[in-house]
Amino acid sequence: MAARDRDESGRPRNTRPRDGLGRPLPPGSEGVPRIPDDLDLPPAESLAYAQDLLNRGLAFNAHEVLEAAWKNGPDDERPLWQGLAQLAVGITHVQRGNLHGAATLLRRGSLSLGTAPRPAPYAVDLDGLLDWAAALVDDLAAHADIAPPRLRPALTTR
Repeated sequence: MAARDRDESGRPRNTRPRDGLGRPLPPGSEGVPRIPDDLDLPPAESLAYAQDLLNRGLAFNAHEVLEAAWKNGPDDERPLWQGLAQLAVGITHVQRGNLHGAATLLRRGSLSLGTAPRPAPYAVDLDGLLDWAAALVDDLAAHADIAPPRLRPALTTR
């Protein structure tokens, strides 16, 4: 078994380059820039950064930004950030062609967002995202073609 990459504290880290869908590439390959493991941005900046990544088709990277906000944010905002991160992973699964996994993560993200505080902080568009996710799950179940613009939901009302 190959040794895993570890950070200075001994925690496992995967430093292999990744493609635009977050899949590991062979060592030494040119991949897309990684999101730093220690990313800690203010919430509005996390949302803007994640939105830009989604708009560029980099849902896996958007997930990493949202996951960092989830891990660094206050406990009462955990369902919000967790749900947003799960929606981004659901989009990643659509992009990779894993429709069952996509539907599962989109539903899971919707459940988390459904327990988020209302009104949502930072102008997060909870209702719009819940409607978007439900419609996408329905279309995935119907094996509809999903055009890339459908995978770029607006995270906020701003």
